[in-house]
Amino acid sequence: MPRIAYVNGAYVPHSEAAVHIEDRGYQFADGVYEVCEVRHGFIVDLSRHLDRLDRSLSELRIDWPMSRAALILVIREVLRRNRVRNGLFYLQVTRGVARRDHVFPAKGMPPSLVVTAKRTDAAAIAKKNAEGIAAITVPENRWDRVDIKSVGLLPNVLARQRAKEFGAQEAIFVDTDGMVKEGAATNVWIVDGEGTLLTRPAEHGILRGITRTTLMDVAKPLGLKIEEKAFSVEEMYAAREVFVTAATSICFPVVSIDGKTIGNGHPGSIAQNIREAFFDIAEKTLI
Repeated sequence: MPRIAYVNGAYVPHSEAAVHIEDRGYQFADGVYEVCEVRHGFIVDLSRHLDRLDRSLSELRIDWPMSRAALILVIREVLRRNRVRNGLFYLQVTRGVARRDHVFPAKGMPPSLVVTAKRTDAAAIAKKNAEGIAAITVPENRWDRVDIKSVGLLPNVLARQRAKEFGAQEAIFVDTDGMVKEGAATNVWIVDGEGTLLTRPAEHGILRGITRTTLMDVAKPLGLKIEEKAFSVEEMYAAREVFVTAATSICFPVVSIDGKTIGNGHPGSIAQNIREAFFDIAEKTLI
């Protein structure tokens, strides 16, 4: 069955989907995006993803391409047309198409909206959860506003490529003080010697991940203590557990960083317990 995409008001074959060459997302990375998991026919944490989309659009002064209710209808239709019950959808909003100029185009220029969906490889995800993943650290070289989920991801691309070349699956950004920030596509957590979960505060310097936020709700009934507190690379190396969170992976245990074994070199029990409880707590919206 061919994939279907939504592009600016039309459902089109994925292979034929296109935007204008002067779309500002293409020329300036002048846009934002969201990625949301679909599990067993339910969209996970949709409200929080759309709330973050609203914030990102507001920060860049981009208008909504349509009402929130209309966007939800489009998302559901794209998922139905692609028969995705386990997978994800991706949506991207840019400032729109205009003659190339760094300043914003004249008022009234409609934003561009693209929505796609695809199935994910459940076996590959299960393998990473069972075996854990490897990561490397890289120096922070991104712009200051990483709290906005912008499509300007070139530093993340280069970091992920470097990780791949070192046989790892994630790259972790580290600031000039040697403190951990976040992964190229994930938030980073550690479990310290007292069993407390630590993650960097999201007020500045990292993206406030939706899975990160929901995980805090998940931790409460599990009796887990969470501190939003910066931690160093050395503290990360010495942690009992390290794991990363993201919408499409939920909670991947990290068993090696920069070639150094984390904990006993196997996925830890806290990451496993969080993953098993996550979907009982997360918001679920029927397709």
